[in-house]
Amino acid sequence: MKYKIDNKEYDVVIIRKKIKHTYIRVKEDMSIYVTTNKIIPKLVIKRILDENVKSIKKMLSKQQLINEKNKSFFYLGKCYDIIELSNIKDIRIDNNVIYIPNKSKFEKWYRKTLTEVFQERLYINFDKFQESGLCPTLKIRTMKTRWGVYNKVKHTITLNSHLLEYGYDEIDYVIIHELSHIVHFNHSKDFWNLVEKYCPKYKEIRKRLKE
Repeated sequence: MKYKIDNKEYDVVIIRKKIKHTYIRVKEDMSIYVTTNKIIPKLVIKRILDENVKSIKKMLSKQQLINEKNKSFFYLGKCYDIIELSNIKDIRIDNNVIYIPNKSKFEKWYRKTLTEVFQERLYINFDKFQESGLCPTLKIRTMKTRWGVYNKVKHTITLNSHLLEYGYDEIDYVIIHELSHIVHFNHSKDFWNLVEKYCPKYKEIRKRLKE
């Protein structure tokens, strides 16, 4: 099924399940996915798309921005071109270019840098944090929906590896957010007051991380 928005055609993928409601989302390939009941005809699906065209446009625009960002390499808030040179041994950063000897060494460097940067920022922010006595253990993994997680039982903070694409302000905010969960294991007013104590511009930073 095809659906036209502003004179541009999009593929519509219909997924039928035993559900009452219809859900619309846009995926990386810019296809519109419609999850709906097994008996809903295409004519009704077309009407549902028409009724939600403004929301679909927003989803398409957001996914387009994500796709454009994914084509570039961001490191600590700055966009770089990556150039492979066989005559060099180590990673070199020069202005807007990262020179690499090969992809394997680059991946090894990136993993090492992830740990070094995140660990350093955790120590720096924890040193300022007056409400907790024991520094959490750092863990790093790739997450789709969360920038950080505090595990109360294991006393660990897990940071999303994609955070390295952002600057120190964003990294510090996520760390402060998770450190604040040591004191307030919720999102109460007291929790946000504590976040604001160590990160006064947290609202502005949160907005950037949601874009």
